[in-house]
Amino acid sequence: MVENFVGTWKMVSSDNFDDYMKAIGVGFATRQVGNRTKPSLIVSVDDHGIVCMKSQSTFKTTEIKFKLNEPFEETTADDRKTTTVVTLENGKLVQKQSWDGKETNIEREVSDGKLVAKCIIGEVVAVRTYVKEA
Repeated sequence: MVENFVGTWKMVSSDNFDDYMKAIGVGFATRQVGNRTKPSLIVSVDDHGIVCMKSQSTFKTTEIKFKLNEPFEETTADDRKTTTVVTLENGKLVQKQSWDGKETNIEREVSDGKLVAKCIIGEVVAVRTYVKEA
């Protein structure tokens, strides 16, 4: 259920994110900032089933709004223009981004009260962990 993800989540750890950013083609300067940034993730759902995911940090705030299973155009925090579709699979919110013949998945799941986001491209996996803010 998408409702499990609703709330404000604060990042507490980020593993292997630099390798992930390299793999998707993010330049060095942007990676430096990306590695230092600890964004909050704010998830909400409106009455029409439209999900809003906002990533907020001192560096940059990005927001996407979507309906599950419906492709949409996304401009990512690193300015990639992707065709994105978000699905719910086995309790995981899976965000699949496609651009320039490449593809990456971000799998988010809530377990033990934490939101764990796995960023996957090819063999590279980054894991970012968030805890819910009161």
